[in-house]
Amino acid sequence: MPKIVDPAARRLAIADAVCRVIARSGIEHATLRVIAREAGLAIGSVRHYFADYEELLAFAMETYNARVGARLRAHLARLTDADPRAVVEDMLGELLPLDEQRRAESLVWLELTTAARKRPELRRHADRFAKDTRTLVARILTGSAERGKLRPGIDIAVETVRLTALIDGLVTNAVVHPARTPPDLARQVVRTHLDSLSSESGDSRPAGVHDRDTMRR
Repeated sequence: MPKIVDPAARRLAIADAVCRVIARSGIEHATLRVIAREAGLAIGSVRHYFADYEELLAFAMETYNARVGARLRAHLARLTDADPRAVVEDMLGELLPLDEQRRAESLVWLELTTAARKRPELRRHADRFAKDTRTLVARILTGSAERGKLRPGIDIAVETVRLTALIDGLVTNAVVHPARTPPDLARQVVRTHLDSLSSESGDSRPAGVHDRDTMRR
């Protein structure tokens, strides 16, 4: 009997191959031939599942966004039983290269986001991830303010941009200069920044979240 192939699973496997190649060698080396070899397939098989190379890259980016979003929602599910500040730190940590998986994801994110500047087919996915990240940060800060955990006079809009920029900067530095920004330091930078916004001086647990619909993915 012929082997039955799940098309959705095969597309995801090819997207994973794309991400492995990009993380290892950069997007300039992620040719269709290299991706097919990484996936253990013939080029014709890859073309069977994707109309062209641009669609393949866009799907890989969409898959990345969806997986990060799924992990964020899993943290949100812990809110009823966990300390909100710990949940917030864990959520922000999902955006940082704190282990091998997230480091590889950060490499792919940087490569694809940079490529999106010149590739319209990737721009929509890059813009969506940037928007969702800012939405996450805004709701974290809004939730903290509603609970009286932020210092009086905090400008939520400005602090949203500032914390988002901090996360983006940490990702870039940790990827480009990993020895200078190891995971423990990245965590401490985020923790210190959250403490600086707290209305409870000396208390490391000020932050909360706004609701359970934090990321649209």
